[in-house]
Parts: sequence; C-alpha cells; structure tokens
Amino acid sequence: MAERHVNVGWTEGLHARPASIFVRAATASGVPVTIAKAGGNPVNAASMLAVLGLGAKGGEEIVLASDAEGADAALDRLAKLVAEGLDELPETV
Repeated sequence: MAERHVNVGWTEGLHARPASIFVRAATASGVPVTIAKAGGNPVNAASMLAVLGLGAKGGEEIVLASDAEGADAALDRLAKLVAEGLDELPETV
C-alpha cells in the first residue's frame, strides 16, 4: 500500500472549493485513493461528502493511500496539490 502524509496547504482546509478541486483531481487520477486525517479512518477520496466530512483544516496532516497499479504517481500528484494548495492537479511533479 502506497501512502503519502501531507499537511493541508489551503488555509481554509478541505472545505467547499478546495475539497471540490481535490475530489476532481482524485477522480481524474484514475486510481482508487483514500484520504484520512492522521490516525483517522480512511474515506473515498473521490467522494465530495466523504472529503467534506473529514473536516480537515489548513495545516492538519492527512494521509493519502492506494494499493492500485500507478498509485505512486497518482499519490505524488495529489500530495503536491494538497500540500501547495493548488487550483488544479499538476501535470508533473
């Protein structure tokens, strides 16, 4: 299982617009990904309600995970998106 531990870079956390950006990116990654607060239960990263339900705040650590083929590249891109609080999924890491 590939994992990435990253701090949320959006000051408002994973709420509303940032959550929407993240969910679209997770869906576009083409691999099943879970997201969890550090020490918490993982939820489907492609589910807007599940991501909003985490209540992840800016600066909090989250864990992205996947055991699918191509997981490392997908997780690297998603981790960069979250850590830097970007407006879209980066094409390259």
